[in-house]
Amino acid sequence: MLFLYNLAVYLAAFFLKIVALFSPKIKLFINGRKDVFTILEEKIKPADKTIWFHAASLGEYEQGLPVIEKIKEKHPSHKIIVTFFSPSGYEVRKNNTVADVTLYLPLDTKSNARRFLKLAHPELAFFIKYEFWLNYLKELKKNQTPTYLISGIFRDNQMFFKWYGGFYRKALKTFTYFFVQNESSKQKIEAIGFRNVIVSGDTRFDRVNAILERDNRLDFIENFKNNQTTIVIGSSWPKDEVLLAEYINQAPEHIKFIIAPHNIKTDQIASLKSQITKSSILFSEKENTDLSDYNVFIIDTVGLLTKIYSYGTIAYVGGGFGNPGIHNILEPATFGIPIIIGPNYSNFAEAVQLVKLGGCIVINNKEELRQNLDRLISDEKFFKEKSQICESFIQNNKGATNTIMKTVF
Repeated sequence: MLFLYNLAVYLAAFFLKIVALFSPKIKLFINGRKDVFTILEEKIKPADKTIWFHAASLGEYEQGLPVIEKIKEKHPSHKIIVTFFSPSGYEVRKNNTVADVTLYLPLDTKSNARRFLKLAHPELAFFIKYEFWLNYLKELKKNQTPTYLISGIFRDNQMFFKWYGGFYRKALKTFTYFFVQNESSKQKIEAIGFRNVIVSGDTRFDRVNAILERDNRLDFIENFKNNQTTIVIGSSWPKDEVLLAEYINQAPEHIKFIIAPHNIKTDQIASLKSQITKSSILFSEKENTDLSDYNVFIIDTVGLLTKIYSYGTIAYVGGGFGNPGIHNILEPATFGIPIIIGPNYSNFAEAVQLVKLGGCIVINNKEELRQNLDRLISDEKFFKEKSQICESFIQNNKGATNTIMKTVF
């Protein structure tokens, strides 16, 4: 079976080069890997002490960041190597300041794994949440490198739990510890013979909780909000915006709206703005303008949403009317903001929990959106109840990073 796996990797490498001719994203995926070994040779010397973290994409990087920061603090003389599989992670965080070297992970061939680990020579290796690359794991085990999974999630549909997944189960023997998010994952991995499992929780709770300690002020948002009730719409997609635009257009004048769309391409922003009849302005148009005169503020840039949530009265988190589903609900929750989402959230454990607790409200259509927003605005008891649930949810689930650090070190 390992032979078939390796064959599949080589075939994927071949076909991706062809697809790259037509896909800008796949072109980044291919071209970004060309100089990985050269960069490693330049930046990592044989005498360097190193620790390696691998993240599939941006979400996993953010998930692992609390652990990376703590280890950097504890071992400042070590060089931190961070690798990404996806361009959507690497391209956004390639200039991060916590890692000494940030790279694409070369495709999982035997020769790539051997060469990468020879050059990186990590003392410890951390995989974040998932992505189990068999040749890298095999080489790590051969090198006797302590290897950890952090914020892991295991589900029934994964290869480990299939009758034909024996070669994947064997690869799991590389891990020194599995730090998993929940009891369900622990039970699943224990059922196939592993006992080195600790329910640590999700490090993302530590990540978002740390946001409260930072300076989240944005003067232009304060000017726009002008002490009015403000609904923050984060990471919205067109299917979200169709519902929201109708509500916005009919909302009372004293309600303000901040929209930070997932896609900020010019045509998408223009389409969104054309649906709104209330006075609206783009972030790119804000200079020398009294923003308090407007009802709707469209954020056509990136990197501000977390701070913007701190000004919200209510949050709508987009993505729930499409695939793969909703975006990050933990950021608004950490500010104690009631959250509304669409129906596609079942693949996100934190959303399932918060919906069950009642802090996150699920809507399926524009009428349910209207009813719930109106009630949150008019019913103070209902609003405070949802707010408290969200705030407590974050506080009650933090601490995963400390559990990992105490066990590893």
